[in-house]
Amino acid sequence: MSGDRAEAAGGVRSIAIRRAESGDLPAVLDCLATAFEPYRALYTPAAFEDTVLSAGTAARRMREMTILVAVDPTEGVVGTIAIAAAGAGEGHVRGMAVRPRHQGAGVAARLLRAAERELKSLGCSRVTLDTTRPLERAIRFYTRHGYRATGVVRDFFGMPLFEYAKDLGGEASPEAGSNEG
Repeated sequence: MSGDRAEAAGGVRSIAIRRAESGDLPAVLDCLATAFEPYRALYTPAAFEDTVLSAGTAARRMREMTILVAVDPTEGVVGTIAIAAAGAGEGHVRGMAVRPRHQGAGVAARLLRAAERELKSLGCSRVTLDTTRPLERAIRFYTRHGYRATGVVRDFFGMPLFEYAKDLGGEASPEAGSNEG
């Protein structure tokens, strides 16, 4: 996946999107913790723990899902997202986070596009994600990127978890997983 340019505090930096490796897990955990810390008081303790992960749950997520990372050549991992094909042409996105210093710079959009391309290359024509009410900015972001509320609401450790979905279009094409940004 390519390294477009993203605005960041201190200037323009080249951000590469790539698959996470096991050595990236500590940085992924730190990214999740940093990005979600402002929302801690709005989450139940169990929901927050499930969101920011532990070393064990991060390793399990890496076994069960593909984790993508946005990497700044100077700062390391500045964003993350996890994806999995869920069957019947459907994919799922989970655990998207961007460090606060890089929010609003296009990193999240690049991560989401890369995740969608990867899911489409796996034969997914629809993608779902779940989010919580405190993440209003994320909900606006997902809506701007074509996700719509499905009306499905689940319990997430004592909090409502809202499902959003997006149609990725017909059959996956050979170019869907290309490195073009």
